[in-house]
Amino acid sequence: MIDVRRASTADAAVLARLLWDFNTEFDTETDDADVLEERFTRLLSLDDVVAVLAEDGDRPVGFALMTLRPAIWFDGPVSQLEELYVVPGLRSHGIGTRVLDLCKRLAREHGSPEMHIGVDEVDVDTRRFYERHGYVNIEDGVDYRMLYYVGPTD
Repeated sequence: MIDVRRASTADAAVLARLLWDFNTEFDTETDDADVLEERFTRLLSLDDVVAVLAEDGDRPVGFALMTLRPAIWFDGPVSQLEELYVVPGLRSHGIGTRVLDLCKRLAREHGSPEMHIGVDEVDVDTRRFYERHGYVNIEDGVDYRMLYYVGPTD
């Protein structure tokens, strides 16, 4: 039976390995799992960072990472779903839905009325998943590429 719960700093190594698996599965540049573990340990000690872990007994099978940030548009924070991953072979079995549902509940508990999720235009399956859960493309149904600008802080 799949258990879905809020993760803690004690889960940092498991979360790091899942994120590493996620990134390597999709050929995304990533740091080593030990570096990610250190970051998870640091980040999960913050009130505005939430991780959710799905487990089948002792086997981790999925996770999500969500951050909360202040917003000027409403009283509560904006929640940003940074990552959501289910291991291959167990997708389309409701695990992602359970992980997302817990993230939404935790976001509400933090006072967040809205969750933002970035999805690549070409990732049709992921877009369909979020749309099935009531999320909408803010471009009024027009497909678009997500453009993220990155620059130095110095």
